[in-house]
Amino acid sequence: MLPSMDTIRFGLRVRALRRQRRWRQEDLAAAAGVSRAVVGRVEAGKLAGVTVGVVDQITVALGGSADIVLRWHGEALDRLLDEEHAALVEQLVAILRVLGWEVAVEVSFSIFGERGSIDVLAWHAETRSLAVFEIKSVTPDMGAMLFGMDRKTRLAPDIAADRGWKPANVAKILVLGDTSTNRDRLARHEATIRAALPAGTREVRRWLAAPGPEKLAGVLFLRNARTKGVTGRGRQRVRLRGTGARTSAGAASPE
Repeated sequence: MLPSMDTIRFGLRVRALRRQRRWRQEDLAAAAGVSRAVVGRVEAGKLAGVTVGVVDQITVALGGSADIVLRWHGEALDRLLDEEHAALVEQLVAILRVLGWEVAVEVSFSIFGERGSIDVLAWHAETRSLAVFEIKSVTPDMGAMLFGMDRKTRLAPDIAADRGWKPANVAKILVLGDTSTNRDRLARHEATIRAALPAGTREVRRWLAAPGPEKLAGVLFLRNARTKGVTGRGRQRVRLRGTGARTSAGAASPE
C-alpha cells in the first residue's frame, strides 16, 4: 500500500496515539470497528491487504486523519491538475460572459485578517446578483472545502464593494469536472452536500441564465472541453439552453 518505511512510521504513530489515550489494542479495535488482529498489523506497519477504509476508521477513532499522497514524475502531476483547473475556469468564464455576467478571476482578498482568493467572482448587474465559484478539478476534502466556501461567501459583499458592486444576493457554487469519480465521491457525501449545496447542475444552470432573488447554493458539473467535442481548430461549440446563444470560446455546456 505504501513504501515500507512509510508503513512502519504510520504504525508507530498509531501506536503512540493509542498509548497516549491509554488504550489497549482491543480498545482501539472496538472504537474503530475492526479486529484486534488488524490493529496489531497496522501498528506493525504491515498494511498489505488493509483497505484505505480500515486505515481511515482507525485514524478517526484516534482523533486523527490520514492523507494518501499520489506522486508522479516529480511536479508533473501538479501541473496536470493545474491544467485541468485552468480548463474548468476557462469554460465557466465563457459561459458566464455569454449569459451577461461580468467576471473576475483569482480575486484575492484581505479583510479583517482573513486572507485568501476566490476562483471566480461574477456580477450580474441587472439583478444585482453576485456569485462565488469554487472550482475543483477533483473532489476535495468536503469539510475544509465547504468551510472555505462559507467564509468566501460571507466576505463576498465586502470584496465586491471594492469593485463598485452592491449585491442584493450572493450565490455560492461548487464547480467540478464531470467525471464518474467526482460524481461517485459526491454521492458518498450526499447528506452533507444536500444540506450545504442543495441545487443541482440543472437548477444552477437555470439560475445563471435568469438570476432570481433566492440565495442559491449548489453544484455545477462541467465536462472537460479538451476531450469532448473539440473541433480541428481546438475550439468547441456551446449551446446554452434557454438562451438561444452560441459561442466558440472553448467552453462546454453546463449540463
